[in-house]
Amino acid sequence: QVQLVESGGGLVQAGGSLRLSCAASGRTFSTYAMAWIRQAPGKEREFVAAISWSGAGKRYADSVKGRFTISRDNAKNTVYLQMNSLKPEDTAVYYCAADENFWGTIDDYWGQGTQVTVSS
Repeated sequence: QVQLVESGGGLVQAGGSLRLSCAASGRTFSTYAMAWIRQAPGKEREFVAAISWSGAGKRYADSVKGRFTISRDNAKNTVYLQMNSLKPEDTAVYYCAADENFWGTIDDYWGQGTQVTVSS
């Protein structure tokens, strides 16, 4: 069982930066792949980024490549999403998720989400 708690969301102007954090409970955090998924109002959930259990593997949605960076600290049971050059279309609730499989849909466990709002 893994419990996830996101933080770091907020209101930022276009072009600005935010860093999201996701704190995980459970001693098996380091064995899970982690991901960030977002959902904008009236839209379906959208994959943003994922990282393998070791941190060696990373993948990103085309819409965020070059602007967002996912990382993790297994000693702190935390995964991060550094978001730079933010755009109004990045506005969404951002969810952290965990799964044993890095290459599939990462959705075994979910956090409650944190709101990111980018003003133009």
